[in-house]
Amino acid sequence: MKHYESLRVKKKSHTAEFNSYFLVFTVAIKKRSRVPGVMITQYVEVLPAGMSTPDFAWKPMPMTTQEGKKGFFKAMVSGEPAPAVTWGRNKGEVDDPEKYQTRFDERAQEHILEIPNVKPDQADTYKCFVTNEYGQAVCSATLNVIEVGLKKNAQKANIQAPQDFRKMLKKTVVVTRKKQLPPRKEGEIDPKFLELLLSAPKKDYEKICFDFGVTDFRWLLKRLNKLKKERQDEQAKVVEQLDNVKQIEVKPNGRAEFSLDMTLHDPNSAINLYKDGTMVLYGNDENSKHSLQKTGTNYVFSIKDPQPEDAGFYQLDVEDANVLTTDFQVPAVEFIAKIKDVKAFESEDAIFQCVLSTPLNRITWSKQDSSLEHGDKYEITVSEDKLIHTLRVKDCKMEDYGVFYAIAGITSSCASLKVEDRGAQFVCGLSDTLANIGERAELSCKLSSETSEGRWYKNGKLLNNEDGVTIIKDGACHRLVIDCCKKDDAAVYSFEAEGRKSEATLNIQDSPKIDDDALGKFTKPMITQCYKDDDELLPALNVKIETSATESLLKCQRKDGGEVKIKNEFGTMEAISKLIVLDKPTPPQGPVDIMESAVTSVEFKWKPPKHTGGCPVTNYIIERQQVGLNKWLDLGEIPGSNPSYKDLDVDPGRRYCYRIRAKNAQGISDYLQTEDIAARVLPTVFLLYLLIDEPKTPGPVALEQTVHGKVLVSWAPSPDQELDDRLYYMVSQWDSNTRVWKNVAGRLFTNSHTVNNILPGVEYHFRIYAKNDMGLSDPSQSPTWGANSNRVPIPSNGGNSSGVSFERPPSILVPLKVHAPPKGYQLYMTCAVRGCPTPTVSWYLNDVCINFDKNYYITNSFGVCSMYILRVRSKDSGVCKVVAVNSFGKAECSTKLSVRD
Repeated sequence: MKHYESLRVKKKSHTAEFNSYFLVFTVAIKKRSRVPGVMITQYVEVLPAGMSTPDFAWKPMPMTTQEGKKGFFKAMVSGEPAPAVTWGRNKGEVDDPEKYQTRFDERAQEHILEIPNVKPDQADTYKCFVTNEYGQAVCSATLNVIEVGLKKNAQKANIQAPQDFRKMLKKTVVVTRKKQLPPRKEGEIDPKFLELLLSAPKKDYEKICFDFGVTDFRWLLKRLNKLKKERQDEQAKVVEQLDNVKQIEVKPNGRAEFSLDMTLHDPNSAINLYKDGTMVLYGNDENSKHSLQKTGTNYVFSIKDPQPEDAGFYQLDVEDANVLTTDFQVPAVEFIAKIKDVKAFESEDAIFQCVLSTPLNRITWSKQDSSLEHGDKYEITVSEDKLIHTLRVKDCKMEDYGVFYAIAGITSSCASLKVEDRGAQFVCGLSDTLANIGERAELSCKLSSETSEGRWYKNGKLLNNEDGVTIIKDGACHRLVIDCCKKDDAAVYSFEAEGRKSEATLNIQDSPKIDDDALGKFTKPMITQCYKDDDELLPALNVKIETSATESLLKCQRKDGGEVKIKNEFGTMEAISKLIVLDKPTPPQGPVDIMESAVTSVEFKWKPPKHTGGCPVTNYIIERQQVGLNKWLDLGEIPGSNPSYKDLDVDPGRRYCYRIRAKNAQGISDYLQTEDIAARVLPTVFLLYLLIDEPKTPGPVALEQTVHGKVLVSWAPSPDQELDDRLYYMVSQWDSNTRVWKNVAGRLFTNSHTVNNILPGVEYHFRIYAKNDMGLSDPSQSPTWGANSNRVPIPSNGGNSSGVSFERPPSILVPLKVHAPPKGYQLYMTCAVRGCPTPTVSWYLNDVCINFDKNYYITNSFGVCSMYILRVRSKDSGVCKVVAVNSFGKAECSTKLSVRD
């Protein structure tokens, strides 16, 4: 809609002699902004090319703040040319620099009106004007001020009766402390644990239980359901609907946030926030330390720039009803290795990985502002020592492009994922082809896209139709045709399209020919009789007899081999010969018998060909395919004297299929293909056992103290340890101070664990559990550790020591294991070492020390020595060795590291 404002007269110039004027008609076209609440006025009817009217990318938001605090209005604007930004208010001016300050934040590209010390009289409606020569955009936002104390009602209090003043005082009392949770009693569960379960969704139960050392909370479900019903009844008095509760976590923007969706019966109900029982004041401004942002029914509480002192137990109440409880923990942790940028093609997996300075059960993985959960799309894993955390983005799509964050405590690391389109794929590649001289040969392939173009090459040289070949494109099919093959056409041909390549070999053979002169010299054929086993061979389907003046030619098949006699009508002379029909052998015979199926090898045998082709089988050609993959791998040739093969390069649990061909001097047979053969196949009885029962109890437990305040707990393995590679151990501890059993270690794949913070004069007991996918074993109990235990003596200052010494040479408790990872995969190798004084541990690869090589991350924590390689390389193959040395001796162990292509 167009409006023409009133005629304005402007003075253009003046001199002593005359004044001149011109008339300006201003156009006012009202436009709609893409931001609600913004009014745009355009000053010209047609905008020049590349120019635009001003607009808001982010408009100022209404705010409520407490008297004496800072107030902010922020705006992000657009327009070409760049517009100017000014501010105003309905009930006054904003030009007093002591009350109002305007500035532009170049980093955030924000225009800011700041009120350093908000006063009650500054509560008003404020406007932001964005102007350039082509128009103006305007929007408004209100400032509400919360007065402190009784200033607001001071005048009324002066004229009211004293009793009214006392009533007013009662109404302004502020409760600053929430009723405390009951203290934890001996033998009972921590009340904080129950409070967190009442607010958390079921998917978070396992995390909370692990944090509180609870291994089985099924016995608690009945009590928990009863408490939840009581809590819901309390909430129903003030809340109409409550869902989508999210526990506190640090976001990529550096703020700690927790949120919920909530519909209140009374929108004016008081919403209070408590930390460890003490009320926390919050504002609705993101610049406040604690703030509340409300959008519709969604409430987001956040802590700006969280610090270690912000850790605590937070509770959110509506009136007197608790609606959310969350525990904010700030561990002292840093990133030793941060996550790095990743590039992946569509349908591939992308891996982000970081290394922490302190073990953590879990960290937060986020993409932009959304937290990621372990599931079908994302795989989140943690190493045994809790230091290495990995995020795998499965089956990457273009929409996975973006920035990913790893957040540990209040520290974060970010990296980008770039997903690239694979482009055209080969649906069917080129195949090796055999052709005769003078015949027609054709090579063909098929792409996944009909629009993709490609190029043909011969021994790496580009081909076109002028090179004696015909190039044909039929939709997604591409063909190369040679009408009349010559010897020099034999070569390696390849087809390339959009960075992908397929190649094959064309072999040219020269078939035998009969000389034309020889054909003309043929005379009338002689009649010759051929006999086999005294029976005359007559021409038939499988027997052909051709004669000439000087020779007779007998054509027959493989089965006609044997002793043959040749006669004719002109005499009785016989020629007896052994007829051997030469040919390539028939395929090897099945069935294939599996002789051995181990963790890293499989061995099988077969039967020789039924017909060897008239000459010995010299070799067998072996090929292998991993089940699930399309590629066949050539394993080479083995002597033909022993029809069996042992494959020493297999992965545990993988299934493989093999092709076996026989070879003699005449050629290569067709293949015999085996059924799927799996590496490390356990006997059926053990598989059945693992599927139906919990593991057996670990063996006896021994306790030993070699360092003050630490106890080494070791135990004999469970009888099922060798049968179940998923079995691990858990350690629980009881002490005479707390009298409560709690987990101190979980997912241990070794038979020892060092327990810290052992206090003198306190009695300790330990239980060792074995666990697999079916459940927990019965515990193995330790001896009592306490005042009379075999601890390290503390020598007195003036007296003689007892003479007891725990000094010893190093020893290897848990040796290194054999590893054979694929190239590019991660590797984690550990062993356990003991000795007093603490030995110095060095790692060697092929007798070269790698302790200070940046390609290897090496740690030693309480005797558990670890070596981590983020992505193994071919040159990492060899012998890995650990050498532990102290003043009493040396111990070492070694293993083989084989990196597979």
